[in-house]
Amino acid sequence: MIASAGREPARLRFPGVRPPKPLLPPEAEKRLTERQRQLLDVLEDLVVRGGLAELTMAEIAAGVNCSLRTLYGISPSKDELVLAVVDRRLNRIGRAAIASLDATLPPLETLRRYLGAVNEAVRPTTAEFVRDFAGVPGARRLFDAHEGYVIAVARNLLERAVAEGQIEKVDTAAVAHVLGSLGREFSRPEVMPVISGSPKETADALAEILLRGLESN
Repeated sequence: MIASAGREPARLRFPGVRPPKPLLPPEAEKRLTERQRQLLDVLEDLVVRGGLAELTMAEIAAGVNCSLRTLYGISPSKDELVLAVVDRRLNRIGRAAIASLDATLPPLETLRRYLGAVNEAVRPTTAEFVRDFAGVPGARRLFDAHEGYVIAVARNLLERAVAEGQIEKVDTAAVAHVLGSLGREFSRPEVMPVISGSPKETADALAEILLRGLESN
């Protein structure tokens, strides 16, 4: 079924699949000042580019032209601030990916589009950021939670594809694990120098190969 012209596409639902709980919930972000919310966007760019590992909160505040009090009003420590900024970014990308899905499309095409959207998370990745963030307490747990959600959505779509006869029966858990972890795998500091494309380009290309393989079977 194709959505009528001028009508919003039907949205997909994933019963039992819950996104990670935000470290900075929407209600908490609303309580921040306008300046603090602006700083979250500025800090996101700085964190993703890397280089904050050696900086103190005072140096970060000076770099973004704000007071220490303003920064501490967002998070009580540098580590918690970095975690909140990265988590906020991942949640935004994840929400946008889910919101963009059209329930009228076949499951495998939906999965293809979903993976391309969530792989935006590794588009600007630098080796410096990955190394810096790996040293932040709680970073692995944060990445694991977001990756686990992507894997769960991928498995749900694969199971729909099997149920609809779009692909043969496969171990959906195993395939989803591979597809959902591609972006993170190719953004590892030791892997980035040996791949020919960016982490996102490489993850998207390999996901396409795997999905085409499922279709051909």
